[in-house]
Amino acid sequence: MEQHGLRNYLIGFVLAVVLSVIPFWLVATHALPPQRTLLIIGIAAVLQVLVHLRFFLHLNFTTTPKENLLALVFTALLIFIMVGGSFWIMFDLHQRMMT
Repeated sequence: MEQHGLRNYLIGFVLAVVLSVIPFWLVATHALPPQRTLLIIGIAAVLQVLVHLRFFLHLNFTTTPKENLLALVFTALLIFIMVGGSFWIMFDLHQRMMT
């Protein structure tokens, strides 16, 4: 049982690292246009939260009792506030810097 738990933690860790490195690499190398880079950063952020929920908080997405559903709704709200707010700040700073 401990190996199975350790395996899940290692999978989650590797996924979290990959989902963190991709946006940093895109920004550092300017590999894509800015709009696509922002889109990929947003997608990676959402996937990062889902990886943390599944592999570290052990929320099972197949069976959703009331507690899991409540946690998922709360997480969706936090994702909307944090990612949406971050994009709002970035676009506002971009507009202010261009003038």
